[in-house]
Amino acid sequence: MLSFNVIGATSNICKNNDDEDTLLLYRLRNECETHYLLKKVWGLGSITPEMHIITWNVGSATPPDDMTSLLGLNVGDGNTDMYIIGLQEVNSMINKRLKDVLFTDQWSEVCMERLSPFGYVLVTSQRMQGLLLLVFAKYFHLPFLRGVQTETTRTGLGGYWGNKGGVSARMSVFGHTICFLNCHLPAHMENSEQRMEDFESILQQQQFEGQAATGVLDHDVVFWFGDLNFRIDDLDMQVVKSAIDNNKFSIMWEKDQLNLAKDSETVLEGFQEGPLKFPPTYKFDIGTNTYDTSGKKRKPAWTDRILWRLRATAPAGAAVDAGKRSSISGLTSGTKVTQHSYRSHMEYIVSDHKPVSSIFTLQFPYKVDIPLVTLIVADEWNSVADATAKFKLAPNYSRSSWDWIGLYKVGFKHHKDYVGYVWAKQEEADFHRQEHEVTFTEEELPKGSGDFIMGYYSNNMSSIVGVTEPFQIQLPMSGHNSSSSDSSDFSSEDDSTVHIKTRARSPSPHKSKHRRRRSASSSHSRSCSRSGSPAQAKKKELSVTDGSPSSTTPAAECKSTVRAAEGSSSQASTPAEKDKHVEDPGV
Repeated sequence: MLSFNVIGATSNICKNNDDEDTLLLYRLRNECETHYLLKKVWGLGSITPEMHIITWNVGSATPPDDMTSLLGLNVGDGNTDMYIIGLQEVNSMINKRLKDVLFTDQWSEVCMERLSPFGYVLVTSQRMQGLLLLVFAKYFHLPFLRGVQTETTRTGLGGYWGNKGGVSARMSVFGHTICFLNCHLPAHMENSEQRMEDFESILQQQQFEGQAATGVLDHDVVFWFGDLNFRIDDLDMQVVKSAIDNNKFSIMWEKDQLNLAKDSETVLEGFQEGPLKFPPTYKFDIGTNTYDTSGKKRKPAWTDRILWRLRATAPAGAAVDAGKRSSISGLTSGTKVTQHSYRSHMEYIVSDHKPVSSIFTLQFPYKVDIPLVTLIVADEWNSVADATAKFKLAPNYSRSSWDWIGLYKVGFKHHKDYVGYVWAKQEEADFHRQEHEVTFTEEELPKGSGDFIMGYYSNNMSSIVGVTEPFQIQLPMSGHNSSSSDSSDFSSEDDSTVHIKTRARSPSPHKSKHRRRRSASSSHSRSCSRSGSPAQAKKKELSVTDGSPSSTTPAAECKSTVRAAEGSSSQASTPAEKDKHVEDPGV
């Protein structure tokens, strides 16, 4: 049973805090979340996570000023558990990519800035040139999202170029495997067969390591979305525009290339899609809602799509009619997928594509319902002496001496966005103990007051496996005026000013190299000998990832040295892909 007392933990949410707007949003959202958790998490042996999926070909544009309606934050009821955002044609010109080596790309930064005040944390991200996949989840779900891995497949120029292809993220959600696949397939009317060939190639090449589900289609649920580039056959321009003007979209459904392919392509077997009750999302004159008036006069088409697939479908006799197909589907084991909305967003005009979103509810029985690590902390810390925490390990948890416990400000963006940390050290004497205690020193604590969350980071699993409810810190101000240490390596990019943060932040040290370094520098202080943050040398055993919090050199707090790593794969909580060489433009 999950231990969340959300309302009680946030009753003093805005008290003596510099970031009142963020914390007020947290309280407003959380006041409805207690009832929501009782219904969703403590229900009759099942859980019903809600997922908000977005796909958008942004056409190299910068993010719009306001993404509230696209994210549904203006009408949401607080029940969304996860956001999955798939973008295509994110600006990947050489000068932009060089900036992305030093900074989080603008789109990731905007999404984190907009979602973090509502309690959403970046779980993982994956970048391949213009393709970007972001996965967010409510912070209290983090311990139940396990086995996170990402993959990329290039299909452009015969597989050598990443302007086309697919990026994916897979994970276990409360014990059920889910894969999110964001694709950008070949363009133009005549390339329908090439699109199918590229999709098959992506499915064949994307294989995940160390999991029961090895391929994309081996997962319990697959969500496939992106700029799939399928067009409308046979109908001429005037017929298509007339159907759009008169909201007679069904005329175009039967000529849609993807719908036609479902009847003939084996690889599409089991994939489902809600009815297309919104206008075609391509191609528009940028800055308008007017379909292409250029010399090319592209015929409107539903290029931007969101589909899903269940690994084992119900008996054929349970199929529903075509008009309502795919609104509800279920596994024979009891898993169900319900689509609540499927729509485009005409108000966004920065690209020649319109974004498309869909909201799903997944219902499945419990397989995992307790965290691997339970953290216990007092409701308030009023002095340095109060800064202790206890943690209990589940019997099946494989602990590492490189695990650490982070202290996060309410509204944190990703697992490295901590204000302080301690190592969850493991002495031989307490190896078999179930309960352990750690203490934060004054240097590791934030200056001033506020509401915070504590998270236990597993080095072996490369993710947060235990969190607390929010609690308050009210420490007396010290004589010297020093600001709290913001550990976020997700520095947003600015065209005129470059800021590089020098605190080390990688998820786990590289054990062998780091221990050699320790012995070579035994005269250093304890804070330097074990690395300046729980960050470091994982970058040496796993390339840091694009759009993820990246690390600096070991003992960065002692030496303040900055190092950048270049690559194409990215995660905020990267799975331990130690034998897998990935590229990444992280710092």
